[in-house]
Amino acid sequence: MTDVVMPQMGESIVEGTLTKWLKKPGERVERDEPLFEISTDKVDTEIPAPAAGILAEVLVEEGKTVAINTVVARIDESGAGAAVAAAPAPKAEPAPAPAPSPAAAPAEPPAPTPVAETEVSGVSGPLSPLVRRMAREYNIDLRQVKGTGAGGRITKADVEAYMAAQGAQTVARAQAAPPPPAAPPVSEPAPSMPPPPARPEAPKTRIEPMSIMRQKIAEHMAFSKRTAAHVTTVHKVDMTKIAKLRERQKAEFQARYGFGLTYLPFVVRAAAEALRAFPIVNASIEGTNILYHGEINIGIAVALDNGLIVPVIRQADEKNVVGLQRAIVDLAARARSKQLKPDEVHGGTFSITNFGSFGSLFATPVINQPQVAILGVGAVVKEPVVVDDAIAIRSMCYIALTFDHRLIDGALADQFCQKVKSVLESWNESVL
Repeated sequence: MTDVVMPQMGESIVEGTLTKWLKKPGERVERDEPLFEISTDKVDTEIPAPAAGILAEVLVEEGKTVAINTVVARIDESGAGAAVAAAPAPKAEPAPAPAPSPAAAPAEPPAPTPVAETEVSGVSGPLSPLVRRMAREYNIDLRQVKGTGAGGRITKADVEAYMAAQGAQTVARAQAAPPPPAAPPVSEPAPSMPPPPARPEAPKTRIEPMSIMRQKIAEHMAFSKRTAAHVTTVHKVDMTKIAKLRERQKAEFQARYGFGLTYLPFVVRAAAEALRAFPIVNASIEGTNILYHGEINIGIAVALDNGLIVPVIRQADEKNVVGLQRAIVDLAARARSKQLKPDEVHGGTFSITNFGSFGSLFATPVINQPQVAILGVGAVVKEPVVVDDAIAIRSMCYIALTFDHRLIDGALADQFCQKVKSVLESWNESVL
């Protein structure tokens, strides 16, 4: 038998949620064939089978959150073992206790078992940092939460179930509240005109739980806003040179490389040069220390149907426009098909979000922790601009840099943006 474990999807990841099994017990599975899907605060992806054989046993059901390296299934490589469904053995019904004799003395209650010292008074078992954080953020009394983990330990799923139950009780109480007493009828003369038609009844409120990915995004964004001192500076960039170059060469580029040419690789290339010139923007904060990263690894935000993910282009400063465009297309396609590898979603030192692809002119993006800055790129649009005291039509866009004011001052942030602007406005590199 080969054990299938919950993988570690990043340096800081300690648990993952198994969202979907792609194979059923008893089915044949090949090595490296997608076996199940997981969701963490770093990635939502498929996990391949570590060996070929029969999926003999499933130990963790869909929707459960477990620690990394937990065995979630077993594969019978011989293919001869019978599949075992993941279901707990039924509990035997206890026999009814005989009625005590009237003359018998009452039994003395057993001495309580000593409870190990815990981090919260009245709560059984150790508490993970995630559970403590959720209790603090949502003001939850953990003594009211029933733990289903080993030894009565409270897990993240227990806290989420408690929150869902509390929300359902609130809605039920609101719906069960008696209506206000009706006013006594008042006699009125018969109307000379028929009454207006009754308005259709408004639809009732619908409650839908967040997806695992949406919960992770919410936690990550709220954590970033609590951690970093967010400030955003906006600069306007003349993209006319690049727009004309792209228009001239996009057909040949598509024919030669098999994918289109967008504005984003030019921005990534300019940002990489600016990060080399201002390495503190490529750093992170560790306590009271500044950690300067030796590599320029740029994360590119990719919008999914149910959320957002930020795969990383490693050594982005060593790639030309073709290499950057190829990496962007590849990472975006595999992110949407849940084919990203664990090391492709962590280790980023700086991030770029292209909200202009949806028509937005500019926005104020949230920093992707533990980074200290993120660059947002707006839509490239033609507009009248004063050039040498004359009105000209230029292709313009806004770039917005959100930075952590704990480490980066406004003057340095503006110098960084001016470097990006200078590279884009004076572009002279060939893309073919």
